[in-house]
Amino acid sequence: MQSLPSTHADQSFKPKYWILSFLALGILWLLALGFRHLLPSDEGRYAEIAREMLATGDWLTPKYNGYQYFEKPPLQMWATALAFKLFGLGEWQARLWSGLTSLLSIYMLIYTASKLYTPRLGFVSGLILLSSPLWFMAGHFNSLDMGVASLMWCSLCGLMLAQHAPKSSTPEASWMLFCWGSMALAVLSKGLIGIVLPGIVLFVYSVTSWDWHAWRRMHWIKGLLLFFSICTPWFWMMSKTHPAFFDFFFIHEHFERFTSNEHDRVGSWHFFIPLILVGLLPWLPQLFFGLLAAFKNRTLISNEEKPATQFKSLWMCLIWALTIFIFFSLSHSKLPGYILPIFPSLALLSGVGIEKIYRQVNINKRFSPWGLQVLFFITFFVIGYFALPQVAQTGEVYEKTTYVLYAKWIGVALTLGLIGMLVSWIYRKQFVTSIIIYALSFLGVSAIAGIGHESVGRLLSGFDVAMKAKPFVNYNQPLYSVILLEHTIPFYLEKNTTLVSFEDELAFGIKQEPHLWIPSVDEFLSIWNDPKSSGALAMMIPQTYETFKEKHVPMKLIAQDSLRVIVQKPN
Repeated sequence: MQSLPSTHADQSFKPKYWILSFLALGILWLLALGFRHLLPSDEGRYAEIAREMLATGDWLTPKYNGYQYFEKPPLQMWATALAFKLFGLGEWQARLWSGLTSLLSIYMLIYTASKLYTPRLGFVSGLILLSSPLWFMAGHFNSLDMGVASLMWCSLCGLMLAQHAPKSSTPEASWMLFCWGSMALAVLSKGLIGIVLPGIVLFVYSVTSWDWHAWRRMHWIKGLLLFFSICTPWFWMMSKTHPAFFDFFFIHEHFERFTSNEHDRVGSWHFFIPLILVGLLPWLPQLFFGLLAAFKNRTLISNEEKPATQFKSLWMCLIWALTIFIFFSLSHSKLPGYILPIFPSLALLSGVGIEKIYRQVNINKRFSPWGLQVLFFITFFVIGYFALPQVAQTGEVYEKTTYVLYAKWIGVALTLGLIGMLVSWIYRKQFVTSIIIYALSFLGVSAIAGIGHESVGRLLSGFDVAMKAKPFVNYNQPLYSVILLEHTIPFYLEKNTTLVSFEDELAFGIKQEPHLWIPSVDEFLSIWNDPKSSGALAMMIPQTYETFKEKHVPMKLIAQDSLRVIVQKPN
């Protein structure tokens, strides 16, 4: 176990009550999963893939709108399909995997930091991650990023716990197998980054600290056997069943995504910096001091001549964060969720910052560093009120009213944050109490801002249009998507769409089975005008609908909003 500088006794820290509190917060965390409708594109896409998997009974080949979809491995879709089977279709079921894995990371952080350092550091670090705005948002959003981030973090926790266990002991072997298993599940969640990134991080750690002992304690034979036994079967069966899978998944989706601009997700070199600053906003001062502590940990000395053989976990956490940050910053493909794997390690470093700095200052002073930090955020939330008119003016004309409503939700969140900071200031001399209030206030702000986004997201989800159209769905007739790919409506209608003159991300699947789509609008109109198409549905944007009306295309309007129109072919 590594040691931190001693701090004065804290009689208010009672691990039993903290454990119960985190269990209660975990229940609330999961209860918040269903307050919003699904958003395009990720939430609708992965929910629909899982729905189709369950509906068809084909758990091997991921399909999206009936087309082969080989961009990502199936672990999360399997978990989501299982949630649908157990609990039915719904928003919280679609987000359950993200919610559970985000909680898993928090609990693994608490456990790991408690074992390597002190229980108080573990629980404080968990509180930091729990209240980090980006972690909350990602934990309540149905995408693959949270799942892979959590599993990668579990692999790091397993490595650190194994390296701090007695050499050749049962705990060492168990935790290393946990590490290998987590990496295998990460690969099944999002691909090769599940093992490539942890491998790069360990190499960089060893070079920068000149500590190579971990490589001798990896339990290579058992670990590799476990790793390949978990992730090989699906890849082998897919390659055998679909000859085009190997090239598309391993070459196109990995190397070309990293080195080219094909996916149109280009961002500047500093793309992730604002996300880190906002995502860990409440704890940036603590992070600074934690980074200093980690840097000192790099050259831990056991005596004047020989470097310590003890695994340097703080330095490892810093290298983990820096390496992953640099890796994705160099990539030509950037999305906000890519940076999530570094947040648990940053939370641990921020917890160390609290332990090393704020517990050593005189908190009885009127303006201690902690008191100044709380005062800063009191000012921050007050200034936030002046930005509310800008929120209300965001968006296009058709969205204006939804953003006005969202501005009211933001106002409620700011009010809660301001009240929380004032109470935290009042209790600033009771450090643990103050920091709990501070953290829970930011958690509440994130929750209210996230739930309030439904005022904007309901329109984007297309839920209301889908519910109006659902009574007209004829499951013996197709649902056409004309020059459009709707990501959420197929899930809500529980019906695949046939794409018309639009490929987008389904280009690969269309290439494999070109008979499943209609390449031109003229061909679609020819099919639509056939008497056999009576009862079929078609989705399109309003401009396409107006064009069809001018051409006197036979269609009955059954549902519409400002973003899309759904029509039916009359009898």
